[in-house]
Amino acid sequence: MPSYAAFLGHQPHISIAELSASIRDFELQRVLGSEVVIFGSTLDLDATYLQTLGGTVAIARKAHDKPVTLEDVPGLLRGEVKGVAGKVTFSLRGFGLPPKQIRDLYRTCKNELRSHGRPARYVGTERTPAVSVLLHDEGLLDGSHGCELVLIKEGDDLWVGRTVAAQDVNAYAKRDMEKPARDTRVGLLPPKLAQILLNFGAWLVHGTVGGNAEKELTVFDPFCGTGVVPIEAMLRGWNVLASDDSLKAVHACERNLQWLRKEHGIPKKEVTSKVWKQDARKPFELKAPPDVIVTETTLGPPLEKKAPLKEASRLKTAMEDLQEEFLRNVAATLPGVSVVATWPVWYTSKGQVRLEKVWDKLHDMGFRVAIPAAVDLEITGRPTLVYRRPGQYVGREIVMLQSTRKAS
Repeated sequence: MPSYAAFLGHQPHISIAELSASIRDFELQRVLGSEVVIFGSTLDLDATYLQTLGGTVAIARKAHDKPVTLEDVPGLLRGEVKGVAGKVTFSLRGFGLPPKQIRDLYRTCKNELRSHGRPARYVGTERTPAVSVLLHDEGLLDGSHGCELVLIKEGDDLWVGRTVAAQDVNAYAKRDMEKPARDTRVGLLPPKLAQILLNFGAWLVHGTVGGNAEKELTVFDPFCGTGVVPIEAMLRGWNVLASDDSLKAVHACERNLQWLRKEHGIPKKEVTSKVWKQDARKPFELKAPPDVIVTETTLGPPLEKKAPLKEASRLKTAMEDLQEEFLRNVAATLPGVSVVATWPVWYTSKGQVRLEKVWDKLHDMGFRVAIPAAVDLEITGRPTLVYRRPGQYVGREIVMLQSTRKAS
């Protein structure tokens, strides 16, 4: 089975869960700190696949099964770039190696190439690997101008691979910042997190999606806001249903989806979408049920500092009622439809405050909590995942709810 190394985002527990949910034969082998996971899969994971992941920065595929040492690296690099015409550009991404060893490797690799008549240059430094933009722009992912080698040192063992995919930061920035309708007054769902939620939704419906083997879904977001989840779903070729209690949000979502269709050439006859105004606590009247609900419900007001326990308890009480009414509505009017949602988590001087009343009622409402197999429950506590950026006082609890009721 091929071996891969994934360099994780700033929420590594969520990144591993997403990989486990997305790769049908994901075999977790080792987790190295909070940055890297080594895993096995028979799938051909490439740049196209990584575009569907929100929690992984880069993926490398092991280049050699035989034991290698640092002295072998220059020769391995020469072999990897033998098909490159003209000047070679290369990069090294190390883990578990001191900066001096990486610096020396850059020099010896460059000298090795030059000694065989190959002019060369490198990008990145001994302390900071080349950023993903450079990997794309310099042709190191498709091999047209060179490559990046990944070197992972574990005791006496050296794992050597070639980077096959890296996040396209410019693409994220474009659809996050250039979409015509944005509302900075409310908490903005990051596009990468929206991708993660969608992958969890696909997992609830189909099990693991399985590398590049996309399966068409119809995704419903009943708290759509400006349309971050619908945008990411449409980019996957999935049909979109979206609603919101705010008419302003409905119009914003419609504008953004129209913009996305134009930017990416997505015809309506191939990928359908419908956006309307509705309170998510009122009965859903759809001609056909969606495959799954994926949504950021509401996080309540943003906080600039830790909330006093009394204030957090007040916010919690109001949110408990909304979440329960919403889920009871789903169970009653969309039986058989599973839900991936985010719930607020408030950070106070006394610790976290999470929703409890609605949690205790999930079974009676017709849902069971699900979570990918690779998640370490000793770390997460209850079987959910908490997403929180540094400096945030309201986090997101990702809840995956499998419907236990039969579809009508």
